[in-house]
Amino acid sequence: MVRFVLGPEGSGKTKWLVDKANEEIKKDNGNIIFIDVDDNHIFSLDYSVRLINAIEFNIKNIESFYGFLCGIIGSDYDVEKVYVDGIYKVFPLEADDLKKLNEYLLTISEKFNTEFHIGSDLSIDDVPDELKGNCIELEVA
Repeated sequence: MVRFVLGPEGSGKTKWLVDKANEEIKKDNGNIIFIDVDDNHIFSLDYSVRLINAIEFNIKNIESFYGFLCGIIGSDYDVEKVYVDGIYKVFPLEADDLKKLNEYLLTISEKFNTEFHIGSDLSIDDVPDELKGNCIELEVA
């Protein structure tokens, strides 16, 4: 499964992703990975959630991001869920890019039984119709 968490800055995407990662690690099924563009959430995440700073890996586009995710899963077959926050700050992630990313991630999601939750600053109106069922839109409170 690939799910996109949408909303403008300040809508709570990061909190939603952190909270979900922390909830899932307590279920003790598999490993949880949290990918961010900094280390600011190291104390917000449960100590068992693996925090990875994407900036350290020279990710430039969707293809290198996909390779990065494949490397993570290839090195740990017990990865159950991957939460990604702020990756759109590293490389552009427009509506058409979500479609391409979804295609890439569905392949490894199904093959390795891994869920992906990707934060994006787009709104539901910007997302292609075929992806809207895989989106959660958060609004500024």
